[in-house]
Amino acid sequence: MLNTSDILETINMISQENLDVRTITMGISLFDCVSEDENRLCDKIYDKITKKAEKLVPVGEEIEKRYGIPIVNKRVSVTPISLVGGNISPEGYIKVAKAMQRAANTLGINFIGGFSALVQKGMTESAKRLISVIPEALTETDIVCSSVNVASTKAGINMDAIALMGNTIKRAAYLTRDKDSIACAKLVVFANVPDDNPFMAGAFHGIGEDETAINVGVSGPGVVASAIKRAGDCSLSELADLIKKTAFKITRVGQLVAMEASKMLDVPFGIIDLSLAPTPAIGDSVAHILEEMGLETCGAHGTTACLAMLNDAVKKGGVMASSRVGGLSGAFIPVSEDQGMIHAVECGSLTLEKLEAMTAVCSVGLDMIAVPGDTPEAVICGIIADEISIGVANTKTTAVRIIPAYGKAVGDKIDFGGLLGYAPIMDLNMRSPAKFISRGGHIPAPIHSLKN
Repeated sequence: MLNTSDILETINMISQENLDVRTITMGISLFDCVSEDENRLCDKIYDKITKKAEKLVPVGEEIEKRYGIPIVNKRVSVTPISLVGGNISPEGYIKVAKAMQRAANTLGINFIGGFSALVQKGMTESAKRLISVIPEALTETDIVCSSVNVASTKAGINMDAIALMGNTIKRAAYLTRDKDSIACAKLVVFANVPDDNPFMAGAFHGIGEDETAINVGVSGPGVVASAIKRAGDCSLSELADLIKKTAFKITRVGQLVAMEASKMLDVPFGIIDLSLAPTPAIGDSVAHILEEMGLETCGAHGTTACLAMLNDAVKKGGVMASSRVGGLSGAFIPVSEDQGMIHAVECGSLTLEKLEAMTAVCSVGLDMIAVPGDTPEAVICGIIADEISIGVANTKTTAVRIIPAYGKAVGDKIDFGGLLGYAPIMDLNMRSPAKFISRGGHIPAPIHSLKN
């Protein structure tokens, strides 16, 4: 039963503390679209997406009006395209990406994800062909997003795939050099990728999912930061309890939106992703939460401990609010999308090495990191390998979304606007891991993966 104080508190979260539902994402299976003819495949993909998600945007807007809850993005994720592409040519995969873009334009959605491949243990010919044209596909489309899963705790790390992704990222940066290498902002390299993630750029509709599903991603870093500020000088135990209660309230808002969307669209309710997803807006920052917990600046010694406590408390509060928690579910630390993270990098408090340490205890990984455009492929591969290893060893999802901004150097900035924000170019250790990367092969799965 809601009382007046609960209603007023939620209204204040929305109006003053940047609470929103970051995304309603409809997952759509494309397995029945398979065709030997690439033009027929494109037509079937376009037709199915536009038919299944026809009412997604109107329903999202209706829920916004009915409850006064901002829904920032309406998105679609599809079956990893390499699984339905069959024997089509690399050029055929570009046609598929363009068909996805046309469908997204018809629907009026913000992003569409699933131009993806799963290569944690090996690469099929279809996966190789898709990966070979990711830079072109992301350059020739605006809102199509791509992801490649190169490792898992069960399978180990596919170092050949990581080497391939280093080259792919560099080519994507070059092809969109006139737009601050924006193609790289739509490409994620994963370990232990989840099947039901509603957040871009890594969303796709997993092979064990329903024909269609509604997955909702909530947000609310500003709400958590405000609650901590109001709490004053309480103990860490009290602080953890406060964060849990706040996460519970945030997740209940997402649960309401997900259930309403599921009912109105007649689509099964998938999951709530209770990640704290920041934006460049003032007061909507995960870094500011950590600073309210007692750090002078994000990146100071103690940052990883604060983030570990925050992530744990968010998850504990969220799972009490919904029995359908999934996706990534934690605290995101994308540099370009978080005003506090941007400041911490600019003032020298937050380095890439510190960010890497933080990813061991939070959601996702090195996200929206801008680095010099002349960063060698091998260094990018080394950064990916390090981050992916954290995910494999800790049985968690980690990822890298790195932007070697063509023509940019340390001290420069890139600016994408909107939710993607802007970012300072971060300094890197340019010592080369080239010999290590060139060995290729597979890093075996850790011993603790043998749980059967």
